[in-house]
Amino acid sequence: MGRIILTGDRPTGKLHLGHYVGSLRNRVLLQNEGNYERMFVFIADVQALTDNADNPEKVRQNIIEVALDYLSCGLDPEKVTIFIQSQIPELHEMTQFFSNLVTVQRLQRNPTVKTEMALRGFDGGASDDNRRGLPVGFFTYPISQAADICAFKSTTVPVGEDQEPMIEQCREIVRSFNGTYGPVLVEPEILLPSNLVCRRLPGTDGKAKMSKSLGNCIYLADERKEMEAKVKGMFTDPGHLHVEDPGKVEGNPVFTYLDAFAVDSDFEKYWPDYANLQEVKDHYTRGGLGDMKCKKFLINVLNDRLEPIRERRHAYEQDIPAVYEILRKGSEAAREVAAQTLHEMKDAMRINYFDDAALIASQAEKYRR
Repeated sequence: MGRIILTGDRPTGKLHLGHYVGSLRNRVLLQNEGNYERMFVFIADVQALTDNADNPEKVRQNIIEVALDYLSCGLDPEKVTIFIQSQIPELHEMTQFFSNLVTVQRLQRNPTVKTEMALRGFDGGASDDNRRGLPVGFFTYPISQAADICAFKSTTVPVGEDQEPMIEQCREIVRSFNGTYGPVLVEPEILLPSNLVCRRLPGTDGKAKMSKSLGNCIYLADERKEMEAKVKGMFTDPGHLHVEDPGKVEGNPVFTYLDAFAVDSDFEKYWPDYANLQEVKDHYTRGGLGDMKCKKFLINVLNDRLEPIRERRHAYEQDIPAVYEILRKGSEAAREVAAQTLHEMKDAMRINYFDDAALIASQAEKYRR
């Protein structure tokens, strides 16, 4: 069997630069390399509903936003199967079967789940007045994610490093299923961005992670003025009060973003005083280089990367019914694959009652008088 990619995003808002450097940019490269038999990219609306059950319209409206971001970044529906999670009922059936193979204690130890619980106030960290009960669906979404991966027998899952515990839990589920019922499923491998900086892009406020819920994002769909305002207001080194002061590049989001996006040719085009980023870092560290000069350079670099994405998005926005048709066809194609995997799982679990002629015959013989 050839190599197969599965990856996706929750439709809780437009996608941002963290999504782009963490996974989206790499997906387009992988798609164009042609080294994989198939590639599935999905919009995880079921997972989004685990903490938005009281606001399904938010999820509904953002399906198209994520689809537009996918297409504008360069994902090609002729090369990639793009689908909506909720339109594949086989995934939910697999989730139920997998839930019998995972303990509550194991879910509680998943660091990604614990982090996400804290972020949404599900862990009791909020005040008593604001404490939110933990939805079962949210608690068990690593099992749902395992079903997404296993349904397509995915060999490779390109994600950010925060998802490593989720992939490991999926691998455990695969081993448990195959050991219990038979070798049906495939253990996936994680594919992390080669640039370490890209694995967890910080927010513009210097927080550990760019997050829609924290309001510290630069979105792929941001127009230049919006992006420029966000970069100008970006957190830097709080000790760098004057231009002549020595500055720190470690933990400074401006330099983290430059690490993720800038290449040597950008300096020739926009900042010929320097040959590369290391020269800028050295100058900033010894003092004599202002934050705003660095930010203006970053604005130009980001605009070069985002302008083609904006142009493609504006083009797709002119024919929204065609975008939904891409999602419909992709969902139909994905469901065919998932249905075949589920059929094989049921065979292995011996719950294929109506397909098992030997079972029916033996039961008939047993009760024949």
